[in-house]
Amino acid sequence: MANVPEDLHYSKDHEWVRVDGDVATVGITDYAQNSLGDVVYVELPKADEQFNANESFGSVESVKAVSEVFSPVSGAVVEAHESLGDDPEKVNTDPYGEGWMIRIKMSNPGEVDSLLTAAEYEDFTKAETE
Repeated sequence: MANVPEDLHYSKDHEWVRVDGDVATVGITDYAQNSLGDVVYVELPKADEQFNANESFGSVESVKAVSEVFSPVSGAVVEAHESLGDDPEKVNTDPYGEGWMIRIKMSNPGEVDSLLTAAEYEDFTKAETE
């Protein structure tokens, strides 16, 4: 079973969100990185780029495929994890820590309430694999 930290929020596109005030840190879940296989390249946006919830903000390239990554919340990017350009494997080795992708200043923090809890995400991924 994939690692699903209780303190995060999850999207059905397999992104996670850690909220700190009005800033959301976003990455892909352990389930997603496991499905992708070895990540070899991560494309991220620049600071100040604006995204709406469910809009693609970049992509992750693995040995198997290229997958778009979607912002679970609306807002402006305050920081992109630039070092993933040199160390994309952090997405595999530490998806909830050093593998984070962007930090976004939320324009509508209430959007987090529509995301899945850890238990809901576990049920969602279980249903996908059955």
